[in-house]
Amino acid sequence: MSKKTKPILENKTFGHIVAVGFFILLGYALFIASSNMNYIWKWNSVPKYFAYQKDVSIQAPFDGKVTIDGSTIKVKGSDGVKEFKVSSGYKVLVDNNDDVYQDDDLATSTVWKQGPILNGLFVTLKVSGLALLIAFVLASILAFMRISNYYFLKDIATFYIAVIRGTPLLVQIFIFYFIIATIFSIERFYAGAISLGLFYGAYIAEVLRGAIQSIDRGQTEAAKSLGMNYIQTMGNIIMPQAFKRALPTLIGEMIALVKDSSLVSVISITDLTKVGREIVANTFSPFETWLVIAAIYFAITFVLSIVGRRVENRMKKQGGM
Repeated sequence: MSKKTKPILENKTFGHIVAVGFFILLGYALFIASSNMNYIWKWNSVPKYFAYQKDVSIQAPFDGKVTIDGSTIKVKGSDGVKEFKVSSGYKVLVDNNDDVYQDDDLATSTVWKQGPILNGLFVTLKVSGLALLIAFVLASILAFMRISNYYFLKDIATFYIAVIRGTPLLVQIFIFYFIIATIFSIERFYAGAISLGLFYGAYIAEVLRGAIQSIDRGQTEAAKSLGMNYIQTMGNIIMPQAFKRALPTLIGEMIALVKDSSLVSVISITDLTKVGREIVANTFSPFETWLVIAAIYFAITFVLSIVGRRVENRMKKQGGM
């Protein structure tokens, strides 16, 4: 019996070629559209926002005469003697017995400095990491409160989750920063991270609760029949399976948290988004700046999705997913 041939539209290779062609045409169309805007692209200025070279100099502290002894420069004047140890990376600009005046350059060197985009990236990663830690700790507590037999715990968790999920994150950041952070003198960095953590803690709590309750009750009963207490049952039987089931959704929440971390810029945390606004204000280069910022956010979330997929595949190989 001959093998049935797939229609060409269902062919994998043909599909990839068509998709690539579509994105090439889309990119070309955007290029033509931007060309008609009479916009002057300044891509050559982008690298310095990642890293740039800065001249660092050693200056004379007062008027005096220079004495050079090997790698040491001495300035002797009416105010005393000042010694400077000059490393090999510096270029000495004076000679022995030269007269110098206050703030004259004695030696200079060029060093690499982190640009604002890298600084903003580090702030974004720190805010997101701290918020993620807070979110998971809070979510674990809320999830167990939601499935608790104690109704007051269940009611507290249910009310908290309903309020958090029913109000915008931006509003919550403002409320936390201007009210709670002011009362307890919390720095804006921690205020932003805590706000994110409290918000996503509510969402992750529901994910964990659903995953826990999806495990068949017969496993809990079997664990009890083996003499396991509640903590042992949860730690050894229920939670490993629940985590496997919740993993794809948890990765999605992590990615969403990283993207929403851009909102902390409204309380003057110098993350990627705030850095982007400052660069645009100083250079009037909105397109290059925001395309680069978007690419960095995409790179972070893409790495998270790859890591999550690998963890998921590893768990599948171990069984249980």
